[in-house]
Amino acid sequence: MITGLGIDLIEVERVAYRVGKKEGFRELVFSTSEIEYCESKANKYEHYAARFAAKEAFFKAMGTGWVNGTAFHEVQVLNNEIGRPEISFLGTTAETIASMGPLRVTVSLSHLKTIASAVVIIESI
Repeated sequence: MITGLGIDLIEVERVAYRVGKKEGFRELVFSTSEIEYCESKANKYEHYAARFAAKEAFFKAMGTGWVNGTAFHEVQVLNNEIGRPEISFLGTTAETIASMGPLRVTVSLSHLKTIASAVVIIESI
């Protein structure tokens, strides 16, 4: 059963400014694996922005926004072996999400040169 739906849209330029200029922002928001992935891309800021949008969409889908026991860099968006983006959780965030019962989280990303978006669906299983 679907228990949450979230969507987010963000300008790539806003994320590029923060990632490129603000010391520590990248590490506060993105996991080490996400940083490695985005840095390997020619248009890295589009990939950062899409992942940022996915994290925002996830918290919107939760229906609570950001909650204690969760951290942005512990909500990780990586591509699986066939290139499909998936959300996984690390550290304390993984424990917090697991305490909410079994969930299936589906994410869809989209990005252009200037804008990125994400949609997240949460289902109880």
